[in-house]
Amino acid sequence: MRDMHDGRMVALAAVICAIGTYASFAVAQHAARSKGQARLVWGLVSIVSSGCTAWATHFIVLLAFRPGMPAAFEPVLTAASLTLAIVGIGAGVWISITSRRTRVQFAAGLIVGLGIAALHYVGQAAYLVQGSVHWDYRLVVPSIILSLPLCGMAMVATSGRSRKARRFAPPLLLLSIGVMHFCGMAAMKLSYDPQATFPSNAVSPTAITPVVAGISLSLIALAVVGWRFNLAAIKRLRQDRQRLRELTDVALEGLLICQGDVIVTANSSIERLAGYAPGQLVGARATDLLPGADLTAIPECEEREMGLTARSGQVVPVRVLRAEMALGHKLQTVIAIRDQRERLRTEAKIRKLAFNDSLTGLLNRASYVDRLRHYMDEGTPLALLSIDLDRFKAVNDQFGHVAGDEVLRQVGARLRSIVGENNLIARVGGDEFAVILIGEEAQADAVASAQRIADGLGDPFCTNRTVAFTGASVGIVLAPNDATTTGELRQCADLALYRAKEQGRGTICCYDAEMDAASRDRRTLESDLRTAIGNGEIGLVYQPVMSTQTGLITSVEALARWKHPVRGPISPELFIPLAEETGLIVPLGATLLRKACSDAVSWSSDIRVAVNLSPLQFQSGDLSTTVAKVLRETGLEANRLQLEVTEGLVMKDVERTFSELELLRALGIQILMDDFGVGYSSLSYFQRFPFDKVKIDKSFIDQITTSRAARAIIQAVIGLGEALDMGVVAEGVETQDQMRLLVEAGCTHLQGYLFSIPLKSWDLERSLSVMSLQGTSGTDRSDKLVA
Repeated sequence: MRDMHDGRMVALAAVICAIGTYASFAVAQHAARSKGQARLVWGLVSIVSSGCTAWATHFIVLLAFRPGMPAAFEPVLTAASLTLAIVGIGAGVWISITSRRTRVQFAAGLIVGLGIAALHYVGQAAYLVQGSVHWDYRLVVPSIILSLPLCGMAMVATSGRSRKARRFAPPLLLLSIGVMHFCGMAAMKLSYDPQATFPSNAVSPTAITPVVAGISLSLIALAVVGWRFNLAAIKRLRQDRQRLRELTDVALEGLLICQGDVIVTANSSIERLAGYAPGQLVGARATDLLPGADLTAIPECEEREMGLTARSGQVVPVRVLRAEMALGHKLQTVIAIRDQRERLRTEAKIRKLAFNDSLTGLLNRASYVDRLRHYMDEGTPLALLSIDLDRFKAVNDQFGHVAGDEVLRQVGARLRSIVGENNLIARVGGDEFAVILIGEEAQADAVASAQRIADGLGDPFCTNRTVAFTGASVGIVLAPNDATTTGELRQCADLALYRAKEQGRGTICCYDAEMDAASRDRRTLESDLRTAIGNGEIGLVYQPVMSTQTGLITSVEALARWKHPVRGPISPELFIPLAEETGLIVPLGATLLRKACSDAVSWSSDIRVAVNLSPLQFQSGDLSTTVAKVLRETGLEANRLQLEVTEGLVMKDVERTFSELELLRALGIQILMDDFGVGYSSLSYFQRFPFDKVKIDKSFIDQITTSRAARAIIQAVIGLGEALDMGVVAEGVETQDQMRLLVEAGCTHLQGYLFSIPLKSWDLERSLSVMSLQGTSGTDRSDKLVA
């Protein structure tokens, strides 16, 4: 076969085949980049050029064949071979672009192979010689059977996603054509017959050569056109990539433009994130940056969490988004990569804030309740320690909130060191903490642990050049011994803590059932008190205050009384503190003030009424307005109202208290200092505000006959009153001896059971006209009082 072919013509056939193939693919690529009708036209041109390339290659090889006898071509079959080539290749390509499935691609390859086989054997059938042609079908059939699957596999490789797979397409296609051509040529047996003649329509080789040459030149021209198209596309692609690079460099997110798995463009953000110099990522594989990631399996516009391997080897958590886009008329993969380190840090911080206290780092209230509920639901034995700092408000007031926050941080650190890592610590309020000791052994050690906490928190706290002293009261409750639900457990812990604080600072108290009974009783009493205030069941009685100079009643003190419908009389020492704690003292105080003023209107005009004030009434901020309104509505003259304040009330907020007292004094109301001497007395109070009277507490009066110190204190207070022109009232006078000593000391007013029990309004009104000091028998006033 080698000797029967012209080598130069065979080489020419190879060149034409290469040029035609390049032209066909170049035009096909241009068709893929085009749109609308241009896409259809250039697609048809590509298909026709593919058929013409195969036909021209085949017929050039036939022209190169030297059979040693005259030859010619049958025109109809020659034209049919060209048509079959175009139709077969076009049909196969059309089917190929309809689907990327492997079976479809293989079927398309079989159809292309059939078109080439038809071209080959119909074209050989058109080859005439002066003699006869015989075919060896033992070579024809195998050539078709072998070449068709090879062509199918070539088409499958052509449509493969990886570049490595696509590299196998040309060799497979060439092998398919080679098997068919050489087997077909070997199967053709020629016999010379000098008597044979050619058909009248036979075309000589010299006549068909210009046709083949024209088609070949057309393919060359088309190749040049396709080359220009490719150059323009490459230039446009470079421009697009450059513009995209300039645009993506502005983006904060990392962007990769990939062709398959190969990176063709990377912005500066991804280069910085991965630790590469500008341009170093171009040509690298995307899977080297994102190892183990199957980027083709990620649905478009769907984010995935991945790890990016930086140049240093560090794995950076990222979110990856993939999209396909046409760039330079070529479909490319855009991979957006977002650094997730800051987000993960923020989420971790948010989780910590959600479950931990921001100041101390301990569990917060919500997390503490959730953990406690979990342990209670599982029936885990535990001890709950409820901790409240003593004197913490004083630390805030004295050193400021910055120092207070530092104390709280140090409290958290000390609790960690005392309790250990196996137990839970929480900050559940401003200066309230809780410790959950888990396990039966922890229950047995609960008191010892509480004592260590109390001792540890009793040590001084050093905060920014200051030393703060506080302490801790601890309430202990055990589960499931004392409570079986989370709510009961917390309530019992609060009761134990409340009892501990009642017993004094730094105290530890374990819960017992009696506390619960006392708590229920207190809650019931609170509810009854609220109802009593709303129904006006809290009444007033009045205890007279006698003048030692005239022996007559000059004023009365209004005292609250509550007769419970079931329990009977309730002591003011019980319900007044309860009203203070619950905030009911404000409406109660306003009600009693109005009642006292209404009662006093009907008395003699020289009798004043004294009403005690609560610290909460001062905190409301509108006390002077309320008092003025009550005076106006009841018609009581302002100079007949006396308001009593305690030292404790003044101490809570000195500036605010004295400011409010000035407003009350401006109305014409008298202001009395009550229970003087029993608290943290300060003589500066009298310098700041001129009180009208000062009342000596009953505790001093009780000891006036037996205690030299009590008598000295009383004498000092009376002397202070004389020097500052203040009246002095002695409370709780019950015996003649007490009265005598007080009169001798110069006390101006006396009050107590010796003169009168507290009276209801109508009893007082009836007695005002006749009540006076009894027992006078001498001419001296002092003698009259003590007779």
